[in-house]
Parts: sequence; structure tokens; C-alpha cells
Amino acid sequence: MSIGLIAGAGELPLILARILKEKGYTLVIVGLNNFASNKLQEYADSIEFIPIGKVGEIINYLKKNGVKELLLSGKIPKKLIYDLDSIKPDLRAIKMLFTAKLRGDHEILKIIEREINKEGIKLIEISKICPEFLTPCGVLTKEEPTKDQWEDINFGFKIAKVIGELDIGQTVVVKDKAVVAVEAIEGTDEAILRAGKYVNDTVVVKVSKPQQNLKLDPPAIGVATIENMREGKAKVLAIEAEKSIIINRKEVIEKANDYSIIIVGVKGN
Repeated sequence: MSIGLIAGAGELPLILARILKEKGYTLVIVGLNNFASNKLQEYADSIEFIPIGKVGEIINYLKKNGVKELLLSGKIPKKLIYDLDSIKPDLRAIKMLFTAKLRGDHEILKIIEREINKEGIKLIEISKICPEFLTPCGVLTKEEPTKDQWEDINFGFKIAKVIGELDIGQTVVVKDKAVVAVEAIEGTDEAILRAGKYVNDTVVVKVSKPQQNLKLDPPAIGVATIENMREGKAKVLAIEAEKSIIINRKEVIEKANDYSIIIVGVKGN
């Protein structure tokens, strides 16, 4: 069994690579320069580090190595779409950008999937390979939300779905049924930290967008999310059950319990 992995920043690509090797896959990795960890070489049967703007080179490498199924993982700063000088896009990347009617996540990721599919490569969801990553429904920590916190969770869930439908972001931070911060181009962590400058004991709600393609950008949390919640003085993290992933779930829950942070998986409609 052979599978491709395009790796950005963070711990998820490394965890995925290890699990894929344990499951017996032949692993072809494209590490995005300046983002992907060199440690990926420990798990790869074939690996190349390629700049993010060299779309043609990335696709040619995957095809040369016979990749038919592909996973995308890891963080890429959204602000890169405004910094073309640094990513130095090739002609194929420029054409992709110019076909975008908008520059929101959903539009850009749709174009990426279409370009990859044209080459006979199928994108697959991380949860199809690693179902253990999916967020379960219910309270995951020792401490449970209070009645008021549940009201904030339900309020925040509705707001997060609306901003998601508008392709703004996946996360809102709320307190007493008021929105403290909304995630946009800066990402979830920065939204949490920004909210902490104004209000303590907030509720962070992260959901999948109604139009979300879970093959491309599933909502995800990890240990860093919990560390940022502690720094941002947040109290509750509600993440959409069965449509999001938790990286290193056991460690995340242990860290949350240590910090008296509540985590709950919330089922959408």
C-alpha cells in the first residue's frame, strides 16, 4: 500500500507519518520548505522538501512516485496568500490563484483539490486512515461545563457556524453570550490569545464550516491549543464532534486536566 503525504508545520504530519508506517504503508512525503520537520525523513520511503509555491514540482514528484492517494496535513499561515514574493509561486500556482473568485480558505482549497484530482490523485480524509483522531461527543475532561458555560457553548456554536459559512474562520471566543474574539486570517491560537487580553474564563468554540472539505482542512486541536488557552485565560474548549480531530488526544486531555480546562465534543445538527 502506497500513500502520499504533503506536510506543513506542526506535530500532526510527524504523528501521521509514524502511524502510516505502523499500518504498513509505503510513504511518499513532500515536506514544504520552511514548514515541515526534517524528522519526517525517519518515516519516509521517499521524501523531497519543496517550496510551497512550486506546485508543478510537487505534483510531478508525487506522480513520479506513483502516488494515487494523498493526505494533506500541517499548518500553513493563511497570510502567505498576501506574500507572493516570499513563496515565489510557479506558473501553475499563479494560474490557480487567478482562478480564485475569493481568497478565503474554502475557495483556495477547492482549487487545490481540483488541480490534484486532474492528475489522477485522490485526496483522502485523515479520519479515514486514522479514525482514532476524530473528536468524540461528550465531556472529555474530569471537570464538566456549568449551566452558564453550556449556554455559552450553544451560543458560540451557532455564531461559529455563521462565520464559517461566510468563510471567515472556524473559531469564536465567547463569554456570557457575547462574542469576545473571532478567528480570521491570524488563526485559532492568536484569536484565543487576543481574547485573553480582555476577558478571563472564556469559552472557545471551534467547528467545521458548513461547506468544509474535511479532506483539506479539518478543524484540529492539539497540546499547543491547550497551552494557548491557559495563556489566554480561557476555561472551556468546545469542538465539533465527529467533524474535527484531536492530535495526541491522551496528552491533550491530561494537559487540560492539569490546567483545569474543560474540553467537550459537541454534536452539530
